Amino acid sequence: MTIEVGTELARREITVDRARLVRYAGASGDFNPIHWNDRVAREVGLPGVVAHGMWTMGAVVDVVVEALGDPGAVVDYQVRFSRPVPVPDPGQATVLVVATVGATDPEAGTARVDLVVTCEGQRVLGKAQAVVRLPADR
Repeated sequence: MTIEVGTELARREITVDRARLVRYAGASGDFNPIHWNDRVAREVGLPGVVAHGMWTMGAVVDVVVEALGDPGAVVDYQVRFSRPVPVPDPGQATVLVVATVGATDPEAGTARVDLVVTCEGQRVLGKAQAVVRLPADR
């Protein structure tokens, strides 16, 4: 794999439905009703039930991990939550992730991967970036 500035490492759609939110809530312990109750979500100004921000963040970095084939290659990962991911019932939400190399540091042996993350054409994560260790054969 060539890792240089401008290289698109991955492009993937991730889907999430209400059942996945319930499973995530059980695994994470985050039972905030905005993730399962439309009435409560709307009362606080949301369009309805929304995905957990941490679920979104984890699902997105997995795209980078799969592209590199090594979860240990991710040495830093940061995002800003800019918009919630609404999850309809029935149905599912689709999050599009595009991972592109934004910078390389040959001396450190790392690259910065910039992630554009959208749902329904709107960015849901801002300044989403992962710093990854470059493969030794690079």
